Amino acid sequence: MTPIKTPITGEEQQYNNKMHEALVEFYKAFNQRDFNLMQKNWLNNEEIAMDNPLGGIKRGWEEIKTIYSRIFSGQAKVYVEFYDYTIVAFDGGFVAIGRERGWVETKGENLDLAIRTSRVYKLVDGEYKQVHHHGSIESPDLLQRYQELVR
Repeated sequence: MTPIKTPITGEEQQYNNKMHEALVEFYKAFNQRDFNLMQKNWLNNEEIAMDNPLGGIKRGWEEIKTIYSRIFSGQAKVYVEFYDYTIVAFDGGFVAIGRERGWVETKGENLDLAIRTSRVYKLVDGEYKQVHHHGSIESPDLLQRYQELVR
């Protein structure tokens, strides 16, 4: 399987397929701080989970939405794009495994980001809904600095 190098930024106007469309929707919601679109991208129940550098493990939409609310309403502007990824489709869903690159900017400070990322989507009523996200930052120094700037 050859990784896809073309990044998903959320600015794409055409989609390769419904899986690609779901990923584009996520990055559009994140990068434009669009909470309603973010909520639409996730399956809004208690069976979903997220484990990322800013929130640790969160279970259920009620916990997950607090992380996005904090990021979107904070002073820090965070931008990420998904690249170097593969998509593994399975009956009723797919997993996207790759990397995010981007930056955080706040209080006159800039920090480049490098995050390992996976996202799991489930097909629900003809639409892919995110049910799990895992993101990790390999560098302890980068992780600490990112958390300080966004919290």
